[in-house]
Amino acid sequence: MIIKAVFVDRDGTLGGHGHFIHPRDFELFPTSLAALKLLKDHRMKIFALTNQHNISKGLATESDFHKEFASYGFDAAYICPHEPEEGCECHKPRPGMLQKAAAEYELDLTHCAVIGDVGSTDMLAAAAVGAKRILVETGWGKPSLEKYRHTWYEQATPNFVAKDLLDAAKWLVGSSRSNDD
Repeated sequence: MIIKAVFVDRDGTLGGHGHFIHPRDFELFPTSLAALKLLKDHRMKIFALTNQHNISKGLATESDFHKEFASYGFDAAYICPHEPEEGCECHKPRPGMLQKAAAEYELDLTHCAVIGDVGSTDMLAAAAVGAKRILVETGWGKPSLEKYRHTWYEQATPNFVAKDLLDAAKWLVGSSRSNDD
């Protein structure tokens, strides 16, 4: 299957440690930019997909995040600024941000992938729309697979478990290439 777009979680997937870090202080993992470039070089759109409820607390702005993601080369960023208990449709694991991107970019989400470090948000959101699911072991990835696996795994088993974002990108490119026939 050809993957047309890849949605990438921020905290724990691109860099950081899985908790909120203001964009001005955020550090990417060493291979994250290479991973994004690899996806773009293979004509895949890349979108940020992130829950950032600290925006609603005034600790950062959506603009701060949009500037950050643009600096990394993302085609667009989908950011949920709401607290989890607000019940919005955009907060992962709900698929609202994915559905919005699909409408804006005319995407068939079954030809897209979600890369993230949290099974109970990233993988469940991907499963809700039929997207490929790649869980990275960085950030909350290992605890998500081990300690919290029972909360999500049966509903959203990953298509691939990657060491990091670059490993995930290489798998996607290889999978896409092997299905070009």
